[in-house]
Amino acid sequence: MKKSNQRPAWQKTLLSTATSVAMASVGVMGMAATATAEDTFKVGFVTFLSGGASGPFGVPAAQGAETVIKAINEGSLPAPYNTKGVNGLMLESVVVDEAGGPTKQVEEYRNLVQRQDVNAVIGYISSGDCLAIGPVAEEMKMFTIAFDCGTSRLFQELEDPQYMFRTGLDAVADNVGAARYLAETRPDAVRIAGIQQNYAWGQDSWQDFTLAMEQLMPEADIVNNQTPQIFQGSYSTEISALQTQRPEVVHSSMWGGDMESFTAQANARGLLAQATAILTTGESGLHRFDGQAPNGTILGGRGPFGGFMPENDLSEWFAKAYEAEHGTPPSYPASKAAQAILALKFAADNSGAEGVPSAEQLAQGLKGAEFESVSGTVRMALAGGHQALQPMLYGEYHFEDGKGELRNVRSYPGECVSAPDGYNAQQWIREGFPGVDCD
Repeated sequence: MKKSNQRPAWQKTLLSTATSVAMASVGVMGMAATATAEDTFKVGFVTFLSGGASGPFGVPAAQGAETVIKAINEGSLPAPYNTKGVNGLMLESVVVDEAGGPTKQVEEYRNLVQRQDVNAVIGYISSGDCLAIGPVAEEMKMFTIAFDCGTSRLFQELEDPQYMFRTGLDAVADNVGAARYLAETRPDAVRIAGIQQNYAWGQDSWQDFTLAMEQLMPEADIVNNQTPQIFQGSYSTEISALQTQRPEVVHSSMWGGDMESFTAQANARGLLAQATAILTTGESGLHRFDGQAPNGTILGGRGPFGGFMPENDLSEWFAKAYEAEHGTPPSYPASKAAQAILALKFAADNSGAEGVPSAEQLAQGLKGAEFESVSGTVRMALAGGHQALQPMLYGEYHFEDGKGELRNVRSYPGECVSAPDGYNAQQWIREGFPGVDCD
């Protein structure tokens, strides 16, 4: 694995800050000193910069945003984004640490809007934070993009959203895709277990996965599911409990440092020699495992991101630019952050506004839109045009010659893993996926 020995100046500033909330410009250092509010567009960017989720997840996302923001201001992105700025305005960012929980994040969101005077907000990895921010974004009428959080409840609990968007998929696609991959590649597996972080994301993921397994692998037996606290770090008790049930497959939606710690500990204690792990967020470890995950471990990337990115001009540019700046290939959190920034540029460039677009103009520009990204063409076709519909991919981790790679990759169309718009996702699964299109 290639590692950068140098941190960007903004990251040094952020990580040396003693408080849990840190702010600094990303990629546009020095620009704000000479520009005025009239010729800049200010976006708040929220991601984990401290704690267990920062290293493998939050910081790569910030770096992905940094890479794209820098190119936007230079006008060096490939078409169709090869115009300078957003709607001709220099893009300035204010980065906020997502650590601290939902109550803290609501406070910081209000600070971004009322004190930092941002024009839009992009962020949120934690599903708990997303569920807390959605209603506040609608209350404050602030154009907001969730770049990663995956709970399917985000738009189930937001009635007629106007300002909240999500440019990625949710847990339903993750877990229906996981069940489909197992049905195709491990059809004879009958003893299925799980381990999930004990909060909204983990609970939703396990529910969606087990419902999908009932439909796609009805002979399989769910033998156990462990629910450690988020950021627990040590999983010896849970691993022992799983081993006693002799599973053939272990499903986990754990992410970031938790996912990496569990994988390393389960591998060392022999659990992953007896059972294949399917890690719905595992791609973030593709270039970090360094062989600590067994070959054949099944990884997902929350869609066509990171090592699953399709070949196109934007993905090739992003992969090269990110690795040149940060010393490692982009993981899926970096790619998803890049996608959200591109969505912002698309909405602003197509807003028809003179100067800084309003939140209403941005929302009108993104609702139901199709835009190009590092993941291919993105269709905002779910949640009334407020959420992306994209393919889901899974593949097997293999480590050879000091490098991790994906093999036996399979892709499932968005219509194969996501409920039709307006359909309750859990009901859709229970009814056997009516209207599904997997061709």
